[in-house]
Amino acid sequence: MAIDPRGAFVHPSPPTVGIEEELMVLDPVTLDLTPRAPGLVARAGGDPGIATELPAAQVELRSRPRRTVAEAAADLARGRADLVRLGAGEVRLAGAGAHPFAAAEGEVTPGPRYLGTLREFGAIARRQLVFGLHVHVAVRPADRALAVHDALRSHLPELAALAANAPFHAGRDTGLASVRPTIAGLLPRQGVPPPARSWEALEAALRWGAAAGAVADPASWWWELRLNARTGTVEVRVPDAQASVADAAAVAAVVHALTATLAARHEAGEALPVAETWRIAENRWWACRDGVGAHLADLETGRREPARERLHRLIDAIAPAARELGCAEELEAARGLVERDLPGRWRAVAADRGSRGLVGWLADRFLPGRDG
Repeated sequence: MAIDPRGAFVHPSPPTVGIEEELMVLDPVTLDLTPRAPGLVARAGGDPGIATELPAAQVELRSRPRRTVAEAAADLARGRADLVRLGAGEVRLAGAGAHPFAAAEGEVTPGPRYLGTLREFGAIARRQLVFGLHVHVAVRPADRALAVHDALRSHLPELAALAANAPFHAGRDTGLASVRPTIAGLLPRQGVPPPARSWEALEAALRWGAAAGAVADPASWWWELRLNARTGTVEVRVPDAQASVADAAAVAAVVHALTATLAARHEAGEALPVAETWRIAENRWWACRDGVGAHLADLETGRREPARERLHRLIDAIAPAARELGCAEELEAARGLVERDLPGRWRAVAADRGSRGLVGWLADRFLPGRDG
């Protein structure tokens, strides 16, 4: 198999942003997950922005590559409206990192790729009932994209804390801000990736994976951050899916502005820092457990400080890039996420309305204008 992960990063591109969100397909009466995504996608008639994923109860929305987060978010809003129309009377939809009370295992979408995953991983594949938000940013030239990827790894815990919203699983409070990474982590190549170091090293890693039968193609490079060899983007995969388009746009704005800031620092001649993977992973665990209430460690000194303080400082640092990219409004909305404590809000709604009421509350926020 010919593998050239650098090839997609050679052609010139503006710093576009794209957003993908993995969404829950719900039975309209019980609000449990239902394996009706393949039928929903079939009714979309080949729309490239609507796709199946591994779980048959998950549908993926994809924006086009856009110049601004607002344009990408508008794609998602249209896509969500299309899904509601296509599923009228048969399904409801919602966004979150995990369903609060669905069974731990579900059906896998039919098709060669997904059935191959099922053969390889068995029940673990059926357990992947988790839902992420993926943000793609085009970075050029190729060596700058690689340097940004390796530096961006250090910020995955902050991004995870900001977007964490999955404290319940299989009808139980997990005690975590987000259970999603613990479930995804049952599969290989999850979590914080190792630094790529060089394109030659990345190509060698993919070749080894192919020879070993572990990585059939670069799409199976499932880390929470990757250099996407198909789209030519730095792809951040760490955030949980969000209930509303507005919250998804806020998270995407942080990613877009942060990536652009790191790219500008590299362009100015700065050697971007590359932290040890295990140190980042320690912070990633605290973010998984406590969300924005976590205390994260400085990757050099080990001194811990509140994640909220780090996030506000990060937003301050990337605000100039956000203004240049046209996402200052969405970035400012991210400050609201820092203070909101999404897992705490879930728990409060569940205490008041029960787990089914919580899912209804999430589904009510699916369309713009109903996400207050």
